[in-house]
Amino acid sequence: MATITYIHSDDRIQEIEVADGTSVMRAALEHGVDGIVGECGGQAMCATCHVYVDEAASLPEISDDEDEMLDCTACERTSASRLGCQLRAGLHFSNIAVRVPERQV
Repeated sequence: MATITYIHSDDRIQEIEVADGTSVMRAALEHGVDGIVGECGGQAMCATCHVYVDEAASLPEISDDEDEMLDCTACERTSASRLGCQLRAGLHFSNIAVRVPERQV
């Protein structure tokens, strides 16, 4: 099991334990985390699961598709920006904290 901590723009925190293989986006949708929309269902074809990840996190490089979609975020893209659908528990992290942007669309 892994833990995902969602930090909202109002500093509210939601912590969720998830099974390996679960993406940051899927966990948010299954547990009613406000601010994660996931319109494309996890195909890296929209930017509605945009999150800000601590830069110290050891994550895989951003793919070309993810990089392109991050240029379309509703809130500012930063060096900490990632698509939640591309980050999977057990594969990319065991514990992670992500900040949820103020809006996705």
